[in-house]
Amino acid sequence: MMKKIISLALISMMTLSACAGSNSEAEVGSTTETTNDGTGSKVYFTKEITPESLVSIYEALGVSAEGKRVAVKISTGESSHTNYLRPEFIKNLVHKLKANIVECNTAYGGSRGSTAAHRRVIAERGFNDIATVDIMDEEGEMNLAVTDTRHIKHDIVGSHLRNYDLMVNLAHFKGHAMGGFGGVLKNQSIGMASSSGKLYIHSAGRSTTRWMSDDQDGFLESMAAAAQAVHNYFKQEGRDIVYINVMNNLSVDCDCDGSPATPQLKDIGILASTDPVALDKACLDLVFSHQSVAGDDASPLIRRIENLHGTHTVEYAEQLGLGSQHYTLIDLDQITCINGAKQETAARYNVYSLDGKRLLSNAPSLEGLQRGTYIINGEKRVVE
Repeated sequence: MMKKIISLALISMMTLSACAGSNSEAEVGSTTETTNDGTGSKVYFTKEITPESLVSIYEALGVSAEGKRVAVKISTGESSHTNYLRPEFIKNLVHKLKANIVECNTAYGGSRGSTAAHRRVIAERGFNDIATVDIMDEEGEMNLAVTDTRHIKHDIVGSHLRNYDLMVNLAHFKGHAMGGFGGVLKNQSIGMASSSGKLYIHSAGRSTTRWMSDDQDGFLESMAAAAQAVHNYFKQEGRDIVYINVMNNLSVDCDCDGSPATPQLKDIGILASTDPVALDKACLDLVFSHQSVAGDDASPLIRRIENLHGTHTVEYAEQLGLGSQHYTLIDLDQITCINGAKQETAARYNVYSLDGKRLLSNAPSLEGLQRGTYIINGEKRVVE
């Protein structure tokens, strides 16, 4: 029998630790804390991963594309086996925005190491069938100013970046063999860098011509600095930028891996924000606080992130002033509007006790809860 729940009052979600219970994240030593505390930036969430929900979550951001030259930055994927976002999934959004799809060539060779090879991949993947695809470093590169010069002295991006007024950073959130994880910060730094710019970031500012990867934190901090450079460029008058992470096919490996590991964690949803730091942090929180069970296990991805100090990218980006790790998660699945009235819809439940102990995470129902008062999806409610 479904539990009867009575909403008392909408309140801000408290800052909570992901250490409650004896689940798998505890087993891998996670001490990452959630920062969904009702302060900071708004992060929108839907568990529905469809072309329609992708458009809806963009619209929730309230950023108009009217009269703007729009770019949607994706990864075209290293192989057909890679978990890149498929053309049929992004098509509705791209068409709504009348946007070009944008990418840059890789620095490691592979199937996208040159413009000619990359063009073949784009055609094979079917991206040409839905939009014009602009390889932004096809005709050269440009330097963007960086606020933090600890490692890189500028950010080297594709020269076609200057052709756009609105950037939609549309990232596939997943693990990464060098960065621990890849979300919008990686898609904005490594993803928008030219081939030489990628080497510059990976080497923490030491080379634009060869791979150097012996300074892990320097690499992560360089990604944060480069991401801030792009953000600042698009925050100039007349321009704008928004951020979307799609949490599906959650492999420990990036879309630059032609043979990624099979995902052990089930799809979670789509998240969006105007703050890239808050967005990547919200996605990390969903991974680290996930209640793992057989067949839906977050621990491999958590280990990948922890082993490579992946959360440092988000922490350093916040230190630079790019955004805030504190956010308010707004679950779009919880509300439908019928003649202006809020109605509860079937959704996942995240439940905490009043003293902040996590009881349920992404649960399909409230079965098993005793009668009492809880924080359910950010609201104080009575379960009867």
